[in-house]
Amino acid sequence: MADLGLEDFGDGTGPAADEEGEKSAADLAPVFDVPVNISAVLGKSYMSVSQLLKLGQGSVLELDRKVGEAIDIYVNNRLVARGEVVVVDDRLGVTMTEIIKSEDAGN
Repeated sequence: MADLGLEDFGDGTGPAADEEGEKSAADLAPVFDVPVNISAVLGKSYMSVSQLLKLGQGSVLELDRKVGEAIDIYVNNRLVARGEVVVVDDRLGVTMTEIIKSEDAGN
């Protein structure tokens, strides 16, 4: 099965597939309800089990990223974008600032 990006499906105008094999967003309809796992990774930290067991409420966990550095956005454990943390109505969110092409992802 070939990997297809959204750019491979055109702008959604016209028929779903014509004689030349053009695709549109309508071709994605069968997968609209497929669940995906999305993760926004702020950073990583490595520790032993004994260090992990010492963590409690109020513990500070040092991550491998600096303040203001882009976070990684994964879909089904595949790096697809980088972004920034934003606050929307007192809730945390993520804004995508860069889309990662599959050959650039290093996965």
